[in-house]
Amino acid sequence: MTVGAGISVSDDGKLMVLGNCILHDVPDNIVVTPASGGTLANGAFIGVVSDQIGSRRVFPVGKLEELRFMCVFRFKMWWMTHRMGNCGQDIPFETQFLIVEASDGSQFGMGNENDSAVYAVFLPIIEGDFRAVLQGNERNELEICLESGDPAVDEFEGSLLVFVAAGSDPFDVITDAVKSVERHLQTFSHCERKKMPDMLNWFGWCTWDAFYTNVTSESLKEGLESLEKGGIPPKFVIIDDGWQSVGMDANGTEFKADNSANFANRLTHIKENHKFQKDGKEGHRVEDPALGLRHIVTEIKEKHSLKYAYVWHAITGYWGGVTPGVTEMEHYESKLAYPITSPGVQSNEPDQALESIIKNGLGLVNPEKVFNFYDELHSYLASAGIDGVKVDVQNILETLGAGHGGRVKLARKYHQALEASIARNFHNNDIISCMSHNTDGLYSAKRTAVIRASDDFWPRDPASHTIHIASVAYNTVFLGEFMKPDWDMFHSLHPMAEYHGAARAVGGCAIYVRYNLVSFTVVNLTYDFSY
Repeated sequence: MTVGAGISVSDDGKLMVLGNCILHDVPDNIVVTPASGGTLANGAFIGVVSDQIGSRRVFPVGKLEELRFMCVFRFKMWWMTHRMGNCGQDIPFETQFLIVEASDGSQFGMGNENDSAVYAVFLPIIEGDFRAVLQGNERNELEICLESGDPAVDEFEGSLLVFVAAGSDPFDVITDAVKSVERHLQTFSHCERKKMPDMLNWFGWCTWDAFYTNVTSESLKEGLESLEKGGIPPKFVIIDDGWQSVGMDANGTEFKADNSANFANRLTHIKENHKFQKDGKEGHRVEDPALGLRHIVTEIKEKHSLKYAYVWHAITGYWGGVTPGVTEMEHYESKLAYPITSPGVQSNEPDQALESIIKNGLGLVNPEKVFNFYDELHSYLASAGIDGVKVDVQNILETLGAGHGGRVKLARKYHQALEASIARNFHNNDIISCMSHNTDGLYSAKRTAVIRASDDFWPRDPASHTIHIASVAYNTVFLGEFMKPDWDMFHSLHPMAEYHGAARAVGGCAIYVRYNLVSFTVVNLTYDFSY
């Protein structure tokens, strides 16, 4: 018998949790190691004894049958959503959180008040240079999938791959489990220990749906004036994609789609493009900082009493990274890299942005130079009056680990550099993490305190709205232990505006809107949420 604290593998191959069988037919090479220290009495690590080597390995843990569960998994490269089921084959690829109801006395049911359910939480974690996730197979086996993301990184320890915790209150178990993993890994911080940016307390506006990448300093001013005339002046603004200096390689393949960026573009300079320079002209750069981004940020803050102005950028600079060898950016030593995606991601929903980046490659800043890149970018933005950043496309790092010691090592270098730059240049921890639903990043975030909690708000897809809110709510069960969930923007004049507004009113999240200049209303934002 292999025993953990309240968790054991019996001699007949059952994973027992507080007297309840969760898995049966557990292979002989599965081991359970009790968690040491901390306040969680019923926690242990699941591992595997194996002489196999390889940058990707899959190990069955045991069969899950006739027990209800909820999991969150990555259905896209960038985003998670939830799924319920009652057997192993219902567990999808890229599952990063799993909670199983181990007995009949559900806390949420109508049974005998003396019944007490047991909930078991499974958290696949990081071990060394490898990241673990869960998945099921057609035999109802729960499997651990272990990946490094670099063919040269193929040896692993394997003893501490999944943390398991149990108890009668599912929410307490989840919190205690994440805090136990925090103490074990010491690479991230629980949300309770993070500083929340003040922008969460104010109504805001994001430029994306109004202008997409066509945003200009003039349209920014027009938007703020429209909101003010409508009676709801925002106190923070996010200048989304469209302000940066970008360009395509001569031999690049342009991505063309309505309401989208060109994912083939790369960053060509850390400063703003001509649209945000005073009297700017395309192809001509203004060197005087007072005539750059600073002039418009100063104007909108003074005229509209804005408290905070954020700008968007990708974690790699832009969708296609940083252009290698470009003037004034050579010292970042970016090199063209071609993403390699995990089979688990490939099995889920295809993604146009990822396909474009795979085709065109990405200019990846040397990980040893990435702090300099962030610091120079952020110090320039701070000098222009920018208060924080929304950092997007974060999960792309997991596809670029080859030659850099693997996905975990690369992600950790980038996140450490990013957080160090934020701490130096934006003193209120003003950062929103976006397109970042992988545990490579979550288990590397010591300071980042706000995260987009689901795929985008899609205004033109009627079927997406209930899915959006459900995904945010269920994802938050897991993500909320790491950061404050951001439920994304929504349209103030929309058939589902009241639905989205009510959800955000009880969601404990930032509230900010998307709109275009001819379809704004304040009616739905003053909706009575008291019912």
